[in-house]
Amino acid sequence: MAITKNPYQTYNNSRIMTATPAELTLMLYDGAIKFANIAKAGMEEKNYEKANNGVQKVRDIISEFQITLDRKYPVAEDFDKVYSYIKQRLSEANVKKDPEIMEEILGHLRTMRDTWKEVMKLATMAKAN
Repeated sequence: MAITKNPYQTYNNSRIMTATPAELTLMLYDGAIKFANIAKAGMEEKNYEKANNGVQKVRDIISEFQITLDRKYPVAEDFDKVYSYIKQRLSEANVKKDPEIMEEILGHLRTMRDTWKEVMKLATMAKAN
């Protein structure tokens, strides 16, 4: 008897395996935003396990961003500081179970994701010319 895979999971795995590094970065930003929203909802619902799990997943993604920073570029230091700040605020939000802090974090993550999307678009346009 053959095991049928979830079609969505198959599609998602394929999407990840064929993505460019820039697309993977965008997926990570989207994931961080998704998990930050889950954490915020958990805080609002007083479901602290859900909140903590969401915060930990955002923290893991931010840590991955920090680990993969290309330190040969001076801007990497600025990104590292922003990532460290976000991780500090994640800890505060998790300890205080404060959805307002999570909303602040979401604002930073959305801005970074949107900026990254713009960089990707500009890079694509530059390649086309």
